[in-house]
Formats: sequence, C-alpha cells, structure tokens
Amino acid sequence: MEQSLWGHLPLLLRSSKDSVEYILQTLWRTRKTGLDRPDWDMIRDMLQLQNESDLDPLLVCLRILIRRCVYENVKRDEIHRLFPDEVSPELQRLLTLLLQKFQREWREDAIKDQGGLPRLKTMTWDMAIPEAEFADPVAVINLKLVNDSQTRVKETEVKFELANDTLETMLNSMYCIRDQFSNVGEASNDHLSQDANA
Repeated sequence: MEQSLWGHLPLLLRSSKDSVEYILQTLWRTRKTGLDRPDWDMIRDMLQLQNESDLDPLLVCLRILIRRCVYENVKRDEIHRLFPDEVSPELQRLLTLLLQKFQREWREDAIKDQGGLPRLKTMTWDMAIPEAEFADPVAVINLKLVNDSQTRVKETEVKFELANDTLETMLNSMYCIRDQFSNVGEASNDHLSQDANA
C-alpha cells in the first residue's frame, strides 16, 4: 500500500515551497486531532486539486514521512534516505529541506506530548530466597517513581521480583537503551556542530 502512496507526492509540485511548508506545518499541528474541514479545503485549494480523492492519500504519505522523521531516530543528514527512487530528485530535495528545517522543533514537541510520565527517583534491591523448597534466589527490586509534571508531586512505589533469566533479559534491554542514548547524543552533537558551521 505504501508503494502506491508515493505516487501522490508529485501533486505537491503544483504549489510553491511556502505552500508545501504550510501543509507540513498544518499536518504536524493537527497530528492528534486530524485535519478539520477548513484546513482540508485550504490544502486542496493550494494544490489546485479537482479530484478530492487525490488529497487523502497524499496527506497520509506526508504524515508517514513526518512520523518517520520525528519518531524513528532518523539523523538530519539521512532524511533523504526516507524516499524511494521513484520520488523525483526535485521533490526529494524540497521535502528533505523542509523536514530538516522542522525536525528539531517537532521532536521537542513530541517530547512535550509525552509529559506526565513519571521519572525514577530511587532504586533499591535485595536478594530473597523464596519459601519453596528448591526455588532459586530472586532479586526484589523496589523503584520509587515521582511525577512532578502534575500540580502536586506524586510518588509511586513499585516492587517486583527478578529471577536470573529475567534479569538477563532486562539487562540486555538496558544495554540497548544505553546504546540508543549514545546514538541520540551523537546525532545532537552533529546537529549542533552543523548549526555552528551554518
């Protein structure tokens, strides 16, 4: 299905760069609610579309591009790789420039959208030997979480057991998270150095 969506991107060439920028910004602004009818009509008019059924697949394609650009850890200088070969170089350049322009701002918005998630305050652990006769020892983990994004700071305590095999799974996941942080840090440093050189 995604393959056929790319074929709608050339419709953007009917309008100016400013219009395409407006369309991308409008799609981002309405990411939670969807387009209302006045926005939809305005975009259709900007693109001079006679056939209304052409607009929705184009908008879906643009939303997919925006989502990938913001949420899939795509580096600024790799955005052009989001496009298949069938998208013309002219269109790739235009969309790449605009997505690069807004990527940082949109990522900041996406982080704000997640507001309300608690953060880890403290973590303690203890070893325990279950009462069953031949049971292996387990680690009892105690997490204190605090949510200070609310009007009143709220603390929550979570306690759970980890056996040796589940501990290995959890550690592997933690290593993956650490690696992701490293990648994001490198991408941010690259972006800052590009901004300084601009």
